[in-house]
Amino acid sequence: MSDRRGDTANIVLIGMPGAGKSTVGVILAKLASLDFIDTDVLIQSCERRSLQSIIDSQGYLALREIEERILLGLECRGHVIATGGSAVYSRPAMAHLAENGVVVFLDVDLATLESRALNLGRRGIAKHPDQSFAELFEERRRLYLACADVVIDCHGLGHDLVCTEILGTLHVAG
Repeated sequence: MSDRRGDTANIVLIGMPGAGKSTVGVILAKLASLDFIDTDVLIQSCERRSLQSIIDSQGYLALREIEERILLGLECRGHVIATGGSAVYSRPAMAHLAENGVVVFLDVDLATLESRALNLGRRGIAKHPDQSFAELFEERRRLYLACADVVIDCHGLGHDLVCTEILGTLHVAG
């Protein structure tokens, strides 16, 4: 997958916490011979603390601001980028990511997400303290759909099949 300059474009994964962005990202990068970046890990490395620690000490909006700064600072090609679930709150960051790649929404239904052990109290999810996971899901799903170039329906698919769907949709040899 190349852009108009012949550079290898990025594959940017967006979706809810628990959608499998990090796991799919690692597998996808290997299959497509691309490098991998997990922006949640990048934030934690740059900030030298966990996402939950940032939320606990500064609030969820501070985490979103830090995330935006980190995403706007990404300058790379030939990567699979697994974003944090809240990346879509920043229009500038999403526009920046879309400039250099294709944005793929891993669409996982609420029941599946709720069935996964998300450990919401320690995961570092940037949401209003009074907001339920179901409310967050509804709010973010609209944003994911608006930002996505490609939507992958992950219902009933394992990580390998999700990767196969992505590669087939993007016409990338895997």
